[in-house]
Amino acid sequence: MKAVVLAAGEGLRLRPFTVNRPKVMIKIANKPIIEYVIQALLANNIREMEIVVGYRKEQIMTYFGDGSKWGAKINFVTQDKQLGTAHALYQARDRLKGRFLVLPGDNIIEPETIKPVAHEMDDWASVIAHSSTPSKYGVVTLEGKSIKKIIEKPDQEISNLISTGIYQLSDAIFPEIETVSTHLTQNDLTSVIQHCIDDGRKVLGEMTEGRWIDAVFPWDILNLNSEALKATEVCRAGKVESNVYINGPVSVGEGSIIRSGTYIQGPVVIGKGCDIGPNVVLMAPTTLGNNVTVNPFTEVRSSVVMSDISIGAHSVISHSIVGDGCQIGSHFSSASEKAKIVLDNEFYDVEHIGSIIGDDVKIGNQVVVNSGTIIGPNSKVASHKHITTNVADKSTVV
Repeated sequence: MKAVVLAAGEGLRLRPFTVNRPKVMIKIANKPIIEYVIQALLANNIREMEIVVGYRKEQIMTYFGDGSKWGAKINFVTQDKQLGTAHALYQARDRLKGRFLVLPGDNIIEPETIKPVAHEMDDWASVIAHSSTPSKYGVVTLEGKSIKKIIEKPDQEISNLISTGIYQLSDAIFPEIETVSTHLTQNDLTSVIQHCIDDGRKVLGEMTEGRWIDAVFPWDILNLNSEALKATEVCRAGKVESNVYINGPVSVGEGSIIRSGTYIQGPVVIGKGCDIGPNVVLMAPTTLGNNVTVNPFTEVRSSVVMSDISIGAHSVISHSIVGDGCQIGSHFSSASEKAKIVLDNEFYDVEHIGSIIGDDVKIGNQVVVNSGTIIGPNSKVASHKHITTNVADKSTVV
């Protein structure tokens, strides 16, 4: 079977980190989210893939190429306008015959997740899972083993079973997409599947116990990182000086140096070309990307620090996400606690969060950022400032 990976969307609710990259290319434990999907397919011996791209598609296409580096055969299909998941799948119709899998490219999954549908079946099937927050997803009700209803984000609690967005379908779906999009003007795949069920099509609900994690909001990146780091393998490709204390699984990338007096509590992943310390504390679960400099007497705890970043001495970064290319001065403080975050004029209660800093932000010395505060990309914050409210993209705080 072939697989179709839907990777055309922007991920608006994940701003500021999707301003410069598609959602599927946000790195978790130093791998793009979509790479976890591709690896899960390969582990199930599915090697031919159609990836539907759109928003900032060049990043995905350049990173994966023809897929040969991964032992896959990848072809790209473009969705010029992001008009929904059914519309995205429809763009690949000329390259799909018979049975195929459909997967979202913006979830972390493991091989076990797709195993129930990784072999050819007599009926269409959807991978379903238990969820403690079903109202965020398409909630599924079953009749025996068949799906009776898929209800998107219901107001009332109906079931704790959700659709993961992973399907085994056939090319018979394409006339149905045409019908639904023409007569019902709905372009999401859930609506098309429900229309087919209402017309008598049998769609099985295949339960998975495998890991399936979605990132909806920026702070979800921390949860994905925590889960991904559970599989951290010990690696010492870089240099670790004497008097460095490492406890737990820690991966140090090629060309990185961990200087004397540093304490690391894994799981922690450190990318290539990093310069850490001396006398730095890194606490799990934390990921540092490539070319990250952490200056002396700084602590980074339970955070995602992307690539090409400098963090000044005597700083504290906790439960935070820092975008590519940031320069942070000395004595920076981003403590974490329960916070109410404002995103697109809506309020969200987040249990434990530090700061959310977009790409290419420059922050001076002795800056304090309140818990739950978002600093937009390409902004500048002068020294000695206390940031208590969100900072818009390309702003200057003086």
